[in-house]
Amino acid sequence: MKKLFLWAFDREKDHRLSILQRVNLFKGLRRNFLMKLLVDLVEKEYQQGDVIFTEGEPGKALYIILDGSVSIVKKCGSEDKVLATLSMGSFFGELAIIDQMPRFASAIALEKTNLLIMYKSYFDDLIRSSNTMSAHLLLNIVELLSAYIRKNHAVHMSDRDEIS
Repeated sequence: MKKLFLWAFDREKDHRLSILQRVNLFKGLRRNFLMKLLVDLVEKEYQQGDVIFTEGEPGKALYIILDGSVSIVKKCGSEDKVLATLSMGSFFGELAIIDQMPRFASAIALEKTNLLIMYKSYFDDLIRSSNTMSAHLLLNIVELLSAYIRKNHAVHMSDRDEIS
């Protein structure tokens, strides 16, 4: 109840809501549901250089960047390879809400960064609670996975063309 009361007087809630509305995972969901997410999800601040999660550890949550930036880094032998640099409105770690397989890469805050965190257990509860909402979320996840597969397939096809 205290969290809901504090949220009602939060001057940043409209800004946070506009960020959630841009997250593809939440596409098609009504404003009142997104406002509920803002109340229910965990917000955490990371300082520059903080490790959000480490490659190889079990995935437990999805992260949404409210402000700041994050680098996704993969170990390649003795070197670190930056796979992506993400900023406000981006999300990462989404595969963890499907399964808890080991993380493919590490996530590191590049500056002071505020994240909204959705744990797998919360996502599972959402899926069980509302047929309409869960249908939207699951369809959005399928679209994300389809895009990943197509992108990965295109990369492999271009590699094959270079070999030929």
